[in-house]
Amino acid sequence: MKISERAQKVEPFYAMDFARRASELTAAGRRVVTLSLGEPDFGAPPLVREAMRAMMDGRPLTYTPARGLPELRGDIANFYRERHGVTIDPDRIVVTSGASSALLLVLAATTDPGDEVIMADPSYPCNRQLVETFGGRALMVPTTATSRLQLDDAAVAQAWSSRTSAVMIATPSNPTGTSIPFEELEAICTRARDHGAWRIVDEIYLYLSDPAEDGTPPRSVLEVDPDAIVINSFSKYFGMTGWRLGWAILPEVLVSVAERLATNYFLCASTPAQLAARAAFDPASLAVCDERRRELVERRAFVLDGLNRLGLPVTVLPNGAFYAYFDVSATGMDSWTFCERALEVAGVSLTPGRDFGPATSDTHVRLSYASSREELAEGLSRLGDFVRSELSLGLEADASASS
Repeated sequence: MKISERAQKVEPFYAMDFARRASELTAAGRRVVTLSLGEPDFGAPPLVREAMRAMMDGRPLTYTPARGLPELRGDIANFYRERHGVTIDPDRIVVTSGASSALLLVLAATTDPGDEVIMADPSYPCNRQLVETFGGRALMVPTTATSRLQLDDAAVAQAWSSRTSAVMIATPSNPTGTSIPFEELEAICTRARDHGAWRIVDEIYLYLSDPAEDGTPPRSVLEVDPDAIVINSFSKYFGMTGWRLGWAILPEVLVSVAERLATNYFLCASTPAQLAARAAFDPASLAVCDERRRELVERRAFVLDGLNRLGLPVTVLPNGAFYAYFDVSATGMDSWTFCERALEVAGVSLTPGRDFGPATSDTHVRLSYASSREELAEGLSRLGDFVRSELSLGLEADASASS
């Protein structure tokens, strides 16, 4: 018996590896502060929880259509109309088992062997793994602080080749929490569309973005590119990570293709989760989610100040999501060593840059401030003690070596 080459080539998702080690330490009696996972501590809005309880009254919970519950798809379409002023046919929406399944469907539908998909370095690791699963090449384009660790049109133009089939963008980004300026996003999409390439835009963190300077809310790519592929999720803004529910908005040409793939890959998303998720779009639920976004902004300020005091600079200040991507170069440790020792010595779980691409693999670490303020305060305090101890040990070693 053999294991497929595809499976053997898949890299670990290091954030989950560090979370697993944190769980092992916790089970052994250690107190661990987990700041490695993008999992809001709020949970689902109260009305969603109440709706789920109501589902469990003994009623039959049968399969839904492969593209999802029609009523939920209608709710999602209404949400885009109210938030962005765009009209979307609910038939273009596919409800999936989390955004990961949406990405799986989209890349299965658009990627052939030899295709190149342009994406930023750093970026979410599973994207490149999925591209390579279907025989494509994830073309990781190194980014800089000037472009907010995001793609810009000039970088896309330089990376473009005859094999480019898609540009994949996340705004705001995981791991950086930074957004692409909307004019730059529009320019990238225009370039890709003019070359007959797909535009795959991950808007999972869009509603956790800061408003624009003039106070206007974050804009969806659909406002300027109606045929872009949009990925979104109930996990982040709605706080429903374990519910495993997401969606994709597709151009009409992909709808029947995605439906066939969904039927074969997972049949349909969870029926009770879909039914309960309708309550997420109730005005009271949206008000709760918007208040939570404001809380995350306050947590961000607390974390950025704390990291700055520790001499762990955040290369580009985030303006969305709930991540701070900080530079550990001054500690004399690479990011992997920093994260390993922070976990084993200080009991703080973080994610090394190795997850997100080679450009910042050794220099940067991701901290998630989706945890409570108490957890963040304790985590920063422990990191402070850890960094001071490590720097002191390093100075002692240098002195001993030179004597």
